[in-house]
Amino acid sequence: MTSSLQSTRRKGGGDTAFRLSAKGAGILVLLLMAAVAAFLIIKAIPAVSQDKGNFFTSFQWDPQGTAVFGIAALAFGTVLASLIALIIGVPVAVGVALFISQYAPRAVARPLAYVVDLLAAVPSVVFGLWGAIYLSPNLIPLSKFLNHYFGWIPLFSSTNQTYGKSVLVASVVLAVMLLPIVAAISREVFVQTPSEHMEGALALGATKWEMIRMAVLPYGKSGVISAVVLGFGRAVGETIAVAMVLSSTYSISWHILDPGGNTIAANIANRWGDASDTISQGALIASRDGQRCAALADVLMHGLSQQRARRTP
Repeated sequence: MTSSLQSTRRKGGGDTAFRLSAKGAGILVLLLMAAVAAFLIIKAIPAVSQDKGNFFTSFQWDPQGTAVFGIAALAFGTVLASLIALIIGVPVAVGVALFISQYAPRAVARPLAYVVDLLAAVPSVVFGLWGAIYLSPNLIPLSKFLNHYFGWIPLFSSTNQTYGKSVLVASVVLAVMLLPIVAAISREVFVQTPSEHMEGALALGATKWEMIRMAVLPYGKSGVISAVVLGFGRAVGETIAVAMVLSSTYSISWHILDPGGNTIAANIANRWGDASDTISQGALIASRDGQRCAALADVLMHGLSQQRARRTP
């Protein structure tokens, strides 16, 4: 009796220590995030206070000369490139996840899954070099085709018939970079589909695709949404690869085939070396703060999708 009580006390002490350690680690992470946010805000306030334009609506970026700078064009380019990357990459990623989890033989599925996951380990600069050296010139025929046959759509019309380092190229690079994230999460969700659901659909005479459409996709819907949100965050925050494939401009344009465009992260990478004074550095930090607000919204969306997934029976 005494030994069992001592054992229970030891277990209780161990549980308490683990609970306190886990809580302390969580609080430490929150404190570090708060400290970083406070540092960035403190560094950004002096620059924003001396901005002669509107920080949220100005297109110009000249903190050292006219002291007018804003993130309107940068935010537009960031969202546009990221959304196009999702439109290109998500269907491919979900298709890869379905093939690995539902169609491929086990001997092929596992190595293929490893190859797809390894894409996430490729450095961003490698994707940037691939986009700038190989992809950009090889997308010119596709750009001409889109402009010729679909130029009546503003998105695919070219104003000067000049193609090269455009938003389309950046979006394709971002689509390849977010593919392993969306594919890996979607694959894990599809694999967890209850076998009773799939076998029941097949027993009712459904084909393979009908079984996937009625059993696998509805079950993994919330997980796919979470994967898309995380992929969007990956695209929004990418820096070097986008900076290498875009010809930086500060204007809002829907013509994704024309050279030009810019994002918040790429602007920081391109401008930081020239930011020699406090105002220039503070302006870049302030733009990063705006991007972090978008990242916070992305995290909230992910949390809501996860909550919805837990409620899904």
